[in-house]
Amino acid sequence: MTSRIPRDSRLRLVRPRPLAAAPPAMNQRRSRRPAPRPPEGTPAPAELARMARSGLAAAARVARWADAALGPGRDSATDDGKATLSDATAERAARELGLTPAQVRADWDTARLAGLVEVHGDSARPGWRLRAWDRDDSAVLRGWVALFDAWSLAHPEPADHEPAAVAEVVSAMPQALSFLQLSAGPVPVEQLLDLLEQRVTELRTARCEIPYGPQPEPTAEPEPTDAPLAPLLDWALRALAAVGALTYGDGQATLTPLGSWAVWVKLEQICVAAQSPAGNIEQAADDMLRGCAQLRPNAARAEYRAWLAARPVGSAVTELLGAARGEDALLRGLAFEALRVVGAPAEPDVRAVLTEPTLRPYALLWLAEHDGADPEDAHEVLTREEATWLWVDTAAAVADHGEAPLLVRHLESAVQPTIPMLLDEVRAVGHPRTVQVLVALAAAHPDPALAKAVRRAAFQVHTGGS
Repeated sequence: MTSRIPRDSRLRLVRPRPLAAAPPAMNQRRSRRPAPRPPEGTPAPAELARMARSGLAAAARVARWADAALGPGRDSATDDGKATLSDATAERAARELGLTPAQVRADWDTARLAGLVEVHGDSARPGWRLRAWDRDDSAVLRGWVALFDAWSLAHPEPADHEPAAVAEVVSAMPQALSFLQLSAGPVPVEQLLDLLEQRVTELRTARCEIPYGPQPEPTAEPEPTDAPLAPLLDWALRALAAVGALTYGDGQATLTPLGSWAVWVKLEQICVAAQSPAGNIEQAADDMLRGCAQLRPNAARAEYRAWLAARPVGSAVTELLGAARGEDALLRGLAFEALRVVGAPAEPDVRAVLTEPTLRPYALLWLAEHDGADPEDAHEVLTREEATWLWVDTAAAVADHGEAPLLVRHLESAVQPTIPMLLDEVRAVGHPRTVQVLVALAAAHPDPALAKAVRRAAFQVHTGGS
């Protein structure tokens, strides 16, 4: 075989990350926007991290206990596969830590929401933030922000309210938090209630639809009035106070320094995305990902975070997976990059797509990294066939959106040690873009003999020959 690739060099698979990071492929411009500064009076990051460590000290203590007592080969943490601490484990932790089982369960739930501990099936393992807890202020702040994002899960919702009403209040609270942040001081609950009622009315109006066809005659019975929002506002404020985002009492609420900083960070993310040429924050997942394809990795991740901050996590994950199912392989890779930013909340949905051949290799890599595998070694979870399919899919993205030299360099990411073996397995894997990929590779490669072999393989795939 004639090739410019050394015969004794092992070709390795790299994860699809280079799609979002390939510098020669697209028009890439660094943002000239100066680094934003938090509002005057915001404590320094080290002081904010100290506050977060203090607020999460009990959760970190339970997480460390779980790391020591529930590690591999030891007792399981849960008994239902849903991250609920088993009775026996809760009682054991309570005895050893001098707490009540109820306190252990509360701290365990907080630790999970903050990413200090992760549960997979019936086993628990420490989150990466716990490993970096004492030395990395940014890891601590990210953990606290994760808890802040999950405030509605950290405090039980009222049992006597309709789920739809609860969801409306959760969707409306970001506006109330923004108002608190801009006020920079105590705000009367009556004022927050008025703001909440306005926002809920806007949400209901926005989703109102007029049905087609004949409508039933109106009945004489009056329709029930909407439930008052005051109890739900009280619940929301108590839940936010429970995670340390605000103080609540005497008929008023005030953001804590951590809460004010977190709201500012999220507002800043939204503003950055809104100022991008594509207006990514308002776009559907497909268009958002296309806009991010022109950015460098760090800028793209910032766009993902801002886009995710502006919508519920569940619907965002569904939308990203929908984009991944499309025909554009570039969007498939970028969608899973965005899902890496989502983190643990996306795990059930990512596991659910393992049965879809198109998404399975991406999902396997995502899950391996989520479980703690080094990104450089995550490819080891793929079978030879899955790795080859992913190679073709990545090549399709490069052929559609990249440049010829990048496609040639993509040869180095194949798992096969020789070009003939690669071509044989590419033909066998049955990717729908195989012909186009091979034709593009033949046109791009400077080695005439290799290009001829690739064109022959493309013809054989096209005609069904061998």
